[in-house]
Amino acid sequence: MSKDDPISDFARRRMSVMGLEKTVYVAGAGPAVVVLPEMPGISPDVLRFARWVRDSGFTVHVPSLFGTDGAFPTVEGGREVVRRACVSAEFRAFAGGGTSPVTVWLRGLARQAHTACGGPGVGAIGMCFTGNFALTMALEPAVIASVVNHPSLPLDDPGGLELDEADARAVRDRLDRDGLTVLAYRFEGDRWCTGQRFAAYRALLGDAFDGRVLPDGAANPAPPPFFADLVGTPHSVVTAHLVDEAGHPTVRARDEILAFLTDRLHPRGNRLVPAP
Repeated sequence: MSKDDPISDFARRRMSVMGLEKTVYVAGAGPAVVVLPEMPGISPDVLRFARWVRDSGFTVHVPSLFGTDGAFPTVEGGREVVRRACVSAEFRAFAGGGTSPVTVWLRGLARQAHTACGGPGVGAIGMCFTGNFALTMALEPAVIASVVNHPSLPLDDPGGLELDEADARAVRDRLDRDGLTVLAYRFEGDRWCTGQRFAAYRALLGDAFDGRVLPDGAANPAPPPFFADLVGTPHSVVTAHLVDEAGHPTVRARDEILAFLTDRLHPRGNRLVPAP
């Protein structure tokens, strides 16, 4: 996927939470799943994954949080997106910053999506820069299925979590109270999402954290330039570093995520269409 994606098969909506509007791309039918973009934005690979979610019987919502929507990830463009996000008031990219303020908006999006789509609740899938946002969104009662893919924040603390202490306690209590689990993925040698970070999640969440690790050799050896040159490590399990071949470890990870969503959001397997 070396070209921009026109996103022509999604409805482009302006959605408002507490007076703040953002663009959200919506497609599909069934319970809502919020698929958060990874750096440097809503790339063609992110959209490919969102379509897999859509085609598994869900109404997928992809909010535009940074970057150029649908753009192929280049080195030049990606470097500028990262720079802007790191100084934005919406994100807490470094240790000591606590919870990113944008997660309040995302919780409102999940609440609206649940009202519109119905079902038992909403799924949230974070990736990379937004990885932990899917966990923080569980502070919204409508969110009942969180997937945390290769969370990279805080950038300067490999064993840190992008959560302030009060939110960390509240998330842990919510998972305990409602019997929820969090599904998470990383590559073994990922320098942005390390084993230390997964250990910190397990220390906070205990058995509610289901962290799964793929071997580095399973990563796509030829990802887009942003990932090859700037990320520089196996990182994006279900997007840029996915190898779309039957039985491949990254495809199995994708299918595990889809099964997790189906189990939580389509009780007793009552989904609208079969998974791909």
